[in-house]
Amino acid sequence: MKAGKLWRRIVLAVMALYVLVPLVGVAEFALRMRRGVYSFDAFVEVFGDDRFQETFLYSCGMALVTVVIGVVLIVPAAYAVRLHAPRLRSFVEFVTLLPLVVPAIVIVFGYLRLYGSDSFLPLTDTDTGADALLAFGYVTLSLPYIYRSVDAGLTSMDVRTLTEAAESLGARPLTVMLRVVLPNIRTSVLSGAFLTAAIVLGEFTFASLLDRPAFGPYMQLLGANRAYEPAALSLVAFALTWGLMALIGAFGGRRPGS
Repeated sequence: MKAGKLWRRIVLAVMALYVLVPLVGVAEFALRMRRGVYSFDAFVEVFGDDRFQETFLYSCGMALVTVVIGVVLIVPAAYAVRLHAPRLRSFVEFVTLLPLVVPAIVIVFGYLRLYGSDSFLPLTDTDTGADALLAFGYVTLSLPYIYRSVDAGLTSMDVRTLTEAAESLGARPLTVMLRVVLPNIRTSVLSGAFLTAAIVLGEFTFASLLDRPAFGPYMQLLGANRAYEPAALSLVAFALTWGLMALIGAFGGRRPGS
């Protein structure tokens, strides 16, 4: 066996152990809720908890809303920048990366000052307003991921040529967007959507400070008050995250129209 191949296998083995050993330890602990035997009691407790179902469904709904808003805002903006204002691309990239630089707690405190009870638009006074504020907060957090995914998809296609060809055939701007641009960047949009969903399902700061019944605060509360159930829940969250990553890989490997 060549030294290069042996070295790569050693590195992969070390990485696998680094990830799997803690995971096996958590799984072994979660299965020991019943003294002296292995059981799925902790998982049964988690899935049977009304709070789990409520918070998980709430966060899934928020993830869907966040993805829809993000795609509706980002895809036309990225397309317009690339087609009509390419000199602004660097500035737009900088703006969309700000959520990675500015801590989430700073952003949410800014929202509370702008849209709190004493503001001109007190969104936090009602559940609907707080939900809307949380959704837009999640859109802000997901900007780096959606924009980068969409921009990478637009880079892989000749935007100007396809747009001019469609317009020469009489297509309107909305038709160009829906029937030309989106099909060509479908996998990029889906990748950004799945990453956004993973972020929303595990987000804690926004949901906690806005006092919304989301999955992230539920996981933190369960971890502070239980022993075996948090281990089971962490495995569930791990499976959800890797499931979303698998979907990214599955859709990302397909060509448009396949």
